[in-house]
Amino acid sequence: MPSAETAESGRSALPRSGGGPDAPRPAAHPDSIPGWFFRLDQEAFRHLLTAQSEAGRTGDILELGSYLGRSAVLLGDHLRPGERLTVCDLFDSEAGDADNDAEMSMSYRSSLTRRGFEANYLAFHPELPTIVQAPTSVLADGRVPDGSCRFVHVDASHLYEHVAGDIEVARKALAEDGLVALDDYRSEHTPGVSAAVWQAVFTGGLRPVLLTPMKFYGTWGDPEPVREVLLTRDWRAEGFTVDEDAIAGLRVLRLNNAARPAAPRSGPRRLLLDLLPPAATRALRRGLRTLRERGGAGGRGR
Repeated sequence: MPSAETAESGRSALPRSGGGPDAPRPAAHPDSIPGWFFRLDQEAFRHLLTAQSEAGRTGDILELGSYLGRSAVLLGDHLRPGERLTVCDLFDSEAGDADNDAEMSMSYRSSLTRRGFEANYLAFHPELPTIVQAPTSVLADGRVPDGSCRFVHVDASHLYEHVAGDIEVARKALAEDGLVALDDYRSEHTPGVSAAVWQAVFTGGLRPVLLTPMKFYGTWGDPEPVREVLLTRDWRAEGFTVDEDAIAGLRVLRLNNAARPAAPRSGPRRLLLDLLPPAATRALRRGLRTLRERGGAGGRGR
């Protein structure tokens, strides 16, 4: 069993070539890395990270929950000289508590390996990020200096107690004007994430900036400059919708994929829906609707 915690800085546990018949096959394109990181949030990450760089803001990047590297590869694209990307994930280690272990076994255990992450990351970058293979709670020990990060992505456990702890890690790690992206804040199967996120908003000073179907973006600093940066882009021309709401007096943008006109139902599809039992038909329609909402992208790419 892997050790409870290991860290690498720019070094690989994999050979750069060869690797034997059991070596993970690296992805040929970032979008082919399995995961749940869709185009809408990819564009939001790129826009916000690029805007930080152009404004001269410096700082490290932190990711809690990386899966096989789909989002980490994009984060690594935006590192500038002197900046560091740190990722923290259990990978193939034991979870350490029964509830977290049950979640891991149900969703990730068969596919989540550190070797797979490393192979994918090294397919697009010359060096690995700093890797902490452990529960994200270990980051509360101060190994990430307070105020050292400009961007934190949280997509680890869905359990309330863990998410609340991850949000506190993000708060301490971020610089005053830093940004946090929190995944699964509104999914029906992750009520613990929703509770922790909105608790941070209403009692912890977190200010929402942008909401997408999958992620909540916020800051403990001034949200207005971030909103202004987001509105400099013509999202609608790229096939997205932009709306504005108010939450307890705070203005927040909503970004989503524009609805596509419904395609005429083919004869075989219509026949299939007619022949399926009602329960199966409803399940199929829910699945198709979810795919449309996520822009047709595949995989969970943390």
